[in-house]
Amino acid sequence: MWRRVASLSSSISSSFLAQTASRLNTWESLTTGIAQQAKGVIAPKEKTPFITFVLGGPGSGKGTQCIKIVETFGFAHLSAGDLLRREIASKSADGAMILNTIKEGKIVPSQVTVKLIRKEMELSDNHKFLIDGFPRTEENRVSFERIIGVEPNVVLFFDCPEEEMVKRVLNRNEGRVDDNLETIKKRLTVFQALSLPVINYYSERGKLYTIKAIGTEDEIFEQVRPIFAAFETVG
Repeated sequence: MWRRVASLSSSISSSFLAQTASRLNTWESLTTGIAQQAKGVIAPKEKTPFITFVLGGPGSGKGTQCIKIVETFGFAHLSAGDLLRREIASKSADGAMILNTIKEGKIVPSQVTVKLIRKEMELSDNHKFLIDGFPRTEENRVSFERIIGVEPNVVLFFDCPEEEMVKRVLNRNEGRVDDNLETIKKRLTVFQALSLPVINYYSERGKLYTIKAIGTEDEIFEQVRPIFAAFETVG
C-alpha cells in the first residue's frame, strides 16, 4: 500500500546523519522565528521550537512510540486525537461538532485542531514538541504552517499493514468513541486518501523517516532512536 512512500524515503533514511546538520543550521538561521501572538501565532520563546510530526494510520502504534520518545528525549507530547477528545468532554461550543465529525470518520476542520495545538504549545515551557496524528491532510499542513509560522524538523511515518492496524484498534479496549469496526474502516479509507500527499510532500522536503511498525515496541523503537540521537549529537 505504501510502496511509493517507501521508495521516496529509502534514500533519506540512509543519509539522515548528514541531513541533520543541514537542518539544524537552517533553523538556527531563521530570523523571523515565530510571529507575534497578535498575528494569530505563538509568541517567541528563548529557543527555536523543534517540532516532530508523527503520522500513521489508527493502530499503527505511533502513540506507544511517542511515549518512548518523550521518556528518552524529553519532548512534550501533543496528541491531536487526545486534544480533540478532551474538547468533546469539555462540552465546549466546538465539542459537538468534533464528536459528529469523528463519528462519521471525517477529519475535523484544520483551524479547530491547530487552535488546540497552538494553545498547548503556548502553555508549555518545553521547546521540543512531538505532535502526534497531525497533519492528516494537505489542508492541515498548510494551516499549521500558516498559523504556527514554522515547518517541522522531523516527520515520522509509522508504516503498518491495514489488517494489523484493525486488529490492534479492536483489541485495545480503551473506550474511545472512534474505536469500532465501522469507524476504523472509515478512518483508514480517509487516511489512505488524504494523508499520502502529506507524506509524499515531506519526503520530497527531506524530512520524512519511514518506520516499519511491525514487531515488539522495543524493536520498533530501535528504528526511531537513532533519528533523535543524531539531532542531539549535532546539537
